[in-house]
Amino acid sequence: MTEETGGTGDAGDTGDAGRTGGVSASATRAAGDVRAVFSRLRRRLRELAGPEDLTPSQVSVATRLHREGPASASGLAAAERVRPQSMAATLAVLEQQGLVRRDPDPGDGRRHLVSLTPAGRARVEGGRQAREEWLARALQDRCTEDERRTVVEAMALLDRLTQP
Repeated sequence: MTEETGGTGDAGDTGDAGRTGGVSASATRAAGDVRAVFSRLRRRLRELAGPEDLTPSQVSVATRLHREGPASASGLAAAERVRPQSMAATLAVLEQQGLVRRDPDPGDGRRHLVSLTPAGRARVEGGRQAREEWLARALQDRCTEDERRTVVEAMALLDRLTQP
């Protein structure tokens, strides 16, 4: 493993040697490797995007609305773990581009729910499809079937880290 990828030990290192602050050397190495690989993958996926594409924050909000449906601005801010002011700025750009709209909340007329417009839905689906097609083709061309199964298993483990 190179310094660029953040590797710090041997691939088989699972012991406590090199433990820092209660974290094993293998956990430290895994964290560095995951961060580095995800950063490179994220950059590569962004290269596939055209100049009209949205920022990562805008994509995240649009994707959340696509997946979970309408939400309040405060609910989106909490879900995205950003300040309400930051969410307001993100939503303003999405609204200016015609990708989201705000409608009165039928359960509470004092607040509004944000939802994707048809153009917003098409944008999310189109961008996702292009990136997924590239990634699927890369996995098909560069990995064996066993390696692809390993990737799927690793993603399940990494997904556990995203849970509270």
